[in-house]
Amino acid sequence: MKFSLCMIVKNEAAILRNCLDSLCDIMDEIIIVDTGSDDDTKAIAQSYTPDVYDYAWHDDFAAARNFAFSKATGDYIYSADADEVLDEENRTKLKALKRALLPEVEIVQMIYVTEQLNHPTENFVRDRRPKLFKRLRTFTWIEPIHETINTSPVVFDSDIEIFHRPQGNHSSRDFHVFEKVIEEKGALSDRLLGMYLRELYKAGEERALERAKPFLEQAYVDRQQKENVDLCRRIIAVLLKIYRQMDDPVNMLKISLCEEATVPSAEMCMELGYFFMKKEDFEEAATWFGRAAFDCESEIDIASSGTSALMALALSYRKLARSPKLRALPEKDYELEHTRLTEKATEYERMARNWRPAELPLDAEE
Repeated sequence: MKFSLCMIVKNEAAILRNCLDSLCDIMDEIIIVDTGSDDDTKAIAQSYTPDVYDYAWHDDFAAARNFAFSKATGDYIYSADADEVLDEENRTKLKALKRALLPEVEIVQMIYVTEQLNHPTENFVRDRRPKLFKRLRTFTWIEPIHETINTSPVVFDSDIEIFHRPQGNHSSRDFHVFEKVIEEKGALSDRLLGMYLRELYKAGEERALERAKPFLEQAYVDRQQKENVDLCRRIIAVLLKIYRQMDDPVNMLKISLCEEATVPSAEMCMELGYFFMKKEDFEEAATWFGRAAFDCESEIDIASSGTSALMALALSYRKLARSPKLRALPEKDYELEHTRLTEKATEYERMARNWRPAELPLDAEE
């Protein structure tokens, strides 16, 4: 089998060599599509392959990848980003796969390892992703009667691990693409909306969140009509964050009382906790952070029921330990309560440091 490596890149000079060095001797063809670099990315790419193409960027990652795929001539296409690398053990596994790959296999999935626990947009350290694709697909008839074309791809789940080493936060770029799609089409598919909500909640700055507000308010109404409870709950969490940042308690109250919020998610509890913390009601804030940490499940950001909640809970207790109300107590009572609150804060900080997300089952979707 011949493998074609296809990549789209822009300003990846700092990391491109690491990626290509780990793949170049396994690939029969390397195709690199540059979408407008102004550093040494193209020169580095040209030192590995003559097949370097310029592509005018149109805020469409799919179009750029399709262009790269269109240049491939191998039996299989390996799709990579510049911030990925294979270590020697997994290079050996990929070489073995190349020797043994059956032509019936149309997609090979590999284990994507994001080495940064608090990644701006990712929730899981390990998840399985399709990485190797058969370039030309052969359709065959199946069933002895009422025959039909087999349209289900043959997928092989390999144990090859790809190490993802992100360089910085690309969310502002992604928000621009999301916003362009919304402007042109007026809507996002459920899949894209879920990704938009995750990036907004985990990495959205104040202006990006405020720009998203009218769209999300309408998206909530649309998903209510379609009875898509899961997406409604995620939209509520992000709208709570937006309203909190805009200091809009009326809308926070209204969205918190929606039917889909009857059983709150960890993210909803976190936003209510942050609201009361801003109002310096640290006791109420601690109640909501505690619910996020111990009573609720995350739906967007897995750390909202783990590290984030525990650290916010610890901060609430430290604030309570320094509160004027506590200082007004008799000295003996003050010392006892101050010690209790400080010890609880220390314990929650320890729990936050030691917390790790449960590993995503590799046969499940994130």
